[in-house]
Amino acid sequence: MSVSVGERDRCLSVRPPPDAPRDDSPPERETMEWEPDRGLQFRMAVALVLVAVLPVAFVYAFVVAINTVGLELLEWATDRPWNGRVYVKPWLAVGAVAVGFAAQFALGDRVALHAVDARRADRDSHPDLLARVDRLAQTAGIESPSVAVSRSGVPNAFAVSPRPSDATVVVTDGLIDSLDGDELDAVLAHELAHVKNRDVTVMSLSYFLPSLTYAVATVAFFILKGLFYVVGNARHVDDDGAKGVVVAIVVITVSALITAAISVLFWVASYVLFRTLSQYREHAADRGAAAITGDPLALASALRTVDDEMSGMPDSDLRDVDGGLEALYVAPIDDYQFGDGDRELISSDIFPATHPDTEERIERLQELAGERA
Repeated sequence: MSVSVGERDRCLSVRPPPDAPRDDSPPERETMEWEPDRGLQFRMAVALVLVAVLPVAFVYAFVVAINTVGLELLEWATDRPWNGRVYVKPWLAVGAVAVGFAAQFALGDRVALHAVDARRADRDSHPDLLARVDRLAQTAGIESPSVAVSRSGVPNAFAVSPRPSDATVVVTDGLIDSLDGDELDAVLAHELAHVKNRDVTVMSLSYFLPSLTYAVATVAFFILKGLFYVVGNARHVDDDGAKGVVVAIVVITVSALITAAISVLFWVASYVLFRTLSQYREHAADRGAAAITGDPLALASALRTVDDEMSGMPDSDLRDVDGGLEALYVAPIDDYQFGDGDRELISSDIFPATHPDTEERIERLQELAGERA
């Protein structure tokens, strides 16, 4: 059968191989013809370019800041001119960024699992879950990924992958308890579709710049905090010492504020990019899940169940399972679904939503089911 939803949708078809047995024989594995979603591929290509360029621009933003405000500040502090300029060779900047990406590539999945307190699942502890993933991965035509379970009551799932062959699908205890049968299969298939589309790899790498800028801004904050603590506890400083303290305070404060401002600027830019890609890829994975399971309504029902379960949970539980990974989940944890304005998570007020509206996703799946009928 073939499926088409709008000009942006990828055409997917699932059909038995030519040598498939007759109906009275045990069914063989179905194979999937997966034509690329050009819209998703274009967005991933743009994202990869920006993911590579923005960290280098981040480095040179500091070079510009040093050569302007920094040198002026140094001249003021030392009361003498400073000639020359700071220069970072492009190969050095690119090399430093490459090392960061290599670390993200090697350690990103482990960091994500640690952030949500997830442990690798084995066939003794979760035989049914692993059997489902194996079966669905075989249908999708990809290697069966590793599976990890997060000890959280919040029903959700996500996938991380430095490369498709090393993917890990993470599910929470809450998801296993809330869903079963076709609904659980549909959510697992959604995550496998991310792996097959390779967008999960792009998303995993995209965390490098937000992580870097957040770390730099945090360091700047603690420097300021430490400075104010020292100044607040300073006693009996003579005139010469007082002048030196004032100079040090001004230099450190201005440097820290500029560092924080640059970091926040790039953090915002990276997150806007990150989340815009995330919205589109969710629709693509929804269609992929429908193709893998052959049942779009199962995923629609699962999304509804997950939404209903999370809407009644305390914000503290939702933040515990966030871990900075909200854009990766099958259903948003920072949506406006969580009650009144005083209960909304701050990220939904500042940044683009990580996911398309759940009702819109459900409607698209229902339309897809109607076309398949």
